[in-house]
Amino acid sequence: MLPVLFRIGPITVYSYGLMMALGFIAADLICTSEFKRRGLNPDQASMLVLWAALGGIAGSRLYDVIDNWPQYAAHPSSIIFSGAGFVWFGGLMGGIAVSFLVVRHYHLKWLVAADCLAPGIAIGQALGRVGCLLSGDGDWGMESKLPWAMSYPHAIVGWTGRTVLALNHANQLVAGPGCNDYGCASWVRVHPAPIYEALLYTGVCLFLWSIRKRPQPDGRLFFLYMILAGASRFMVEFIRVNPRVFMGLSEAQLIAALMIIGGLALYAWSRTQQPAALAREAAWASQP
Repeated sequence: MLPVLFRIGPITVYSYGLMMALGFIAADLICTSEFKRRGLNPDQASMLVLWAALGGIAGSRLYDVIDNWPQYAAHPSSIIFSGAGFVWFGGLMGGIAVSFLVVRHYHLKWLVAADCLAPGIAIGQALGRVGCLLSGDGDWGMESKLPWAMSYPHAIVGWTGRTVLALNHANQLVAGPGCNDYGCASWVRVHPAPIYEALLYTGVCLFLWSIRKRPQPDGRLFFLYMILAGASRFMVEFIRVNPRVFMGLSEAQLIAALMIIGGLALYAWSRTQQPAALAREAAWASQP
């Protein structure tokens, strides 16, 4: 675990930031490749990824600030200078919102651009979760005795009873066994949830990449991304210790469920667009 890579004066370079940057680079390579395959301008792909990344960072931070306003209000500088506090749902919404504007500027079809982006978003999320693992930003899960369970003694958010939590019988967050305000016992290990998510998102990316050349209507790859990424987060959330807010589900699970439902509805709608898409996609698929 290496939350901070190095410092140059007042500037701190975090491992999470590095992995996030690598995620954007990977997304750019994938999106550019797809733009080329579809006969679109690859330079526009890079600009799309750049602006979507900036929108994603802003949305990710904004979501966390709104969701945890009392903590940020007490320490306003942490809004900008903290190495933790990025929420992927907020990042997804911010990136989508900005991408609409960029696509409109270039007079492209948003669903086509979204399909080009979908595998890249998934691998970007996977690399981002590796950053969560390296930084120890509190995304770990419940206590575990599994051989691959981990401890995060140098976590950027601290490794104490304030961050290593458990759910009691009333679904309330309490300090985990073996932890107090000063630290946790040496035997405390938890589920490395970021690794689970990284593996799942990598699988989503590989699946979307493998079917990208099949004849299909615009938007279908992105709709599949919504379904699969939402399902991945929904499953992992069961072993993460986040407050349960409705019917034993966390806020993240409720948002993930909306992603899945929305993706399924849009996927079903895309079937009505199938005939017109087959000839166009068949032509793209014949290209190397």
